[in-house]
Amino acid sequence: MPRPRTLSDQHLLDLVLTLIHAEGPEAATFSAVSKASGLSGSTLVQRFSTKTAMLRQALLHAWDELDAETAQLCGSIPKTPLGAVALLVGLSQNYGDSAAVYADGLRLLREDFRDPLLQARGAAWGRTLVEAISACFVTVSRPEVTARLMLAQWQGSLLWWGFEVDGPVVPYVEAQLQEFLAELGT
Repeated sequence: MPRPRTLSDQHLLDLVLTLIHAEGPEAATFSAVSKASGLSGSTLVQRFSTKTAMLRQALLHAWDELDAETAQLCGSIPKTPLGAVALLVGLSQNYGDSAAVYADGLRLLREDFRDPLLQARGAAWGRTLVEAISACFVTVSRPEVTARLMLAQWQGSLLWWGFEVDGPVVPYVEAQLQEFLAELGT
């Protein structure tokens, strides 16, 4: 009979993500995860087979969490332009208030672009966001185009905030998205 797991897969994957955020994907080795988790390297090899598989599972876990957060936010916003702002502001709250925290999150994005399965998860998330934001702009002639432009504005505002760090991220992003709405005349 196998021994019971002392750490759930979810907790273990959270530890791997913490290492990736702090030191980059290269630092999330079996040895480093073993030290952080208290599990032996051989136990980690039994669970994941390879470092690549462990990183992929951690990143898929991060996508699962982001998808759940996105679904919750999409279900709670009014289907109005201000609802679209609320959705994107809500998704911005996990970036922290320092450029370093935001930059650490970009390490995950780099890995997502490198792996076709993770890249597909990102594309699916983007389609979910376009659909949700399009539903907030039913009165415009091309709601999907407006949604994509708003997403570009959102991501751009996050990048510029990272360079400028003029206060907390949430008010900065919200102000940028409000300016976007003003330019649309909504």
